[in-house]
Amino acid sequence: METDNLKNISPIDGRYQQKTEELRDLVSEFGLMKYRVQIEIEWFIHLANQKNIPQIPKISKNNLVKLKKIYQDFSYKDAKKIKIIEKNTNHDVKAVEYFVKEKVKEINSLKKFKEFIHFGCTSEDINNLAYGLMIKEISEKILLKEILAITKKLRSFSRRFSSTPMISRTHGQNASPTTVGKEFANFLFRLERISKVIHKIPVRGKLNGAVGNYNAYVVAFPKVNWELVSERFVTKLGLSWSPYTTQVEPKDALSKLMHGYQRVNNVLIDFSRDIWGYISLGYFSQKPKDGEIGSSTMPHKINPIDFENAEGNLGLANALFGHISSTITISRWQRDLTDSTIMRNVGSAFSYTLIALKSLNKGIDKLIINKINIDKDLDNSFEVLTEAVQTVMRKYLLDNGYELMKELSRGKNLSKEDLHQFIDTLAIPGEEKNALKKLTPRNYIGLADKLAKDV
Repeated sequence: METDNLKNISPIDGRYQQKTEELRDLVSEFGLMKYRVQIEIEWFIHLANQKNIPQIPKISKNNLVKLKKIYQDFSYKDAKKIKIIEKNTNHDVKAVEYFVKEKVKEINSLKKFKEFIHFGCTSEDINNLAYGLMIKEISEKILLKEILAITKKLRSFSRRFSSTPMISRTHGQNASPTTVGKEFANFLFRLERISKVIHKIPVRGKLNGAVGNYNAYVVAFPKVNWELVSERFVTKLGLSWSPYTTQVEPKDALSKLMHGYQRVNNVLIDFSRDIWGYISLGYFSQKPKDGEIGSSTMPHKINPIDFENAEGNLGLANALFGHISSTITISRWQRDLTDSTIMRNVGSAFSYTLIALKSLNKGIDKLIINKINIDKDLDNSFEVLTEAVQTVMRKYLLDNGYELMKELSRGKNLSKEDLHQFIDTLAIPGEEKNALKKLTPRNYIGLADKLAKDV
């Protein structure tokens, strides 16, 4: 009997089911089975293409289509068959092998070659390649595309508001002005830089037998260049080849990929917190949605829930990425199963990341800039111009510029008139005095406009 998602333990498959829909066929046990079946079939085909393995002939085009359909058309019914087999084998990869053998037996001209399914392989030969294909697809086709959608929105904000001044805050206090666009540009630059790094990280794989030495392969076919056969197979799958391994592919590259996503997630946590703060200050408001409720008791509220949701899920993702990446690169001697149970949770780490990315995309779309509040803070912040005044004083070698500005402004509500009165006392050229008097918090933005446009 089917149950709805109210009984799911994880919110990934419960509350956030719709946000993770495109991952379900990839990172679920069904997805892992499908990738395993693909590796078994493709290895069988690869062996048949080796001229110095005459025991299995080259496969006809018609049979190639039939073989590939075994994984291309892999169904929920097929996955259930594998689970039934596993009840007897108590071994998930062996169950996949037996399932594939049964499928090959249905092709009359190939059934006598069925023992070349899983030929010379240890379970980890199949698993590491299956996970490699899974993670590569998730990263390139789903997560990086979602990040790209965010960067496009950040670029739009950067350019649209490149010249819109805004008071900065360092240590939570008023600081030299920036522009709204420049603040978005900061995050855009970081995201694009890290995304490019992630895109270049190779996902590695191996197929070299029980402890990485091709032992059984060499005994069966001593004249075959098994290193070359392995390398060509792994690279044909779209992965990078690992020539030196124990029974397990060391997963250093996979760990590096996860570190990349941790860095992306940290940037987005930073972004979420900043936008949350600007909403709190009233610099941004949010588009109301009909029927949506912000507070169960305060009707006026439109809570920044998308940014809060993103921050929470990014934190969960990073906790998982951190543990997974630091664990999967370690194996006792040639093999232990610690990484096996850990790897089954990679889907959760990527899912929490995807949930957060979708929340951010939604939240950014709801942002409305509130120039009235931004300008009000700027017009009440003439103290930030003391930085400019004391710097010009240094230019003309006047003593104690910083200290004089500190005495004039620290802990005080410095007015425009007070600042201009001080400027008039300075022993600097008249044109410098006039330039300083023309400064306001709205135009004291340095290169922020240019930087926001150039990004």
